[in-house]
Amino acid sequence: MPAILNYLLHLALASGLIALFLWVYTAITPFDEFLLIRQGNNAASLSLAGSLIGFSLTIASSLIHTADYQQFAAWAFGALLVQVLAYGVTTMILRNSKEHIESGNTAYGGLLGAVSLSIGAVNAACIS
Repeated sequence: MPAILNYLLHLALASGLIALFLWVYTAITPFDEFLLIRQGNNAASLSLAGSLIGFSLTIASSLIHTADYQQFAAWAFGALLVQVLAYGVTTMILRNSKEHIESGNTAYGGLLGAVSLSIGAVNAACIS
């Protein structure tokens, strides 16, 4: 396969998986990230940005370390589950995520984002 075609295929698949992650993640949270971000809510932005970057780190690592598309897809779906679980556990421990995010508590949003980013980095390293 020509290198440019391989690149485009990887890019399209990775972009599609990131879009799928974004859809799933925003569907499970109890608040509307996009509405809150449009309203200037930094807490929602920090939380969502951390989750996207954390997931993307695993996608990037799996692109580097896998030999075929089935393996790549398996790592991507595993990363999605890990990020969702990390969100669930973190919000269960911290409580009242909806109220904190909707009120613009940037400390809370930053912590949610940092947890997602940290889990994503560790998850990405585990693939190697």
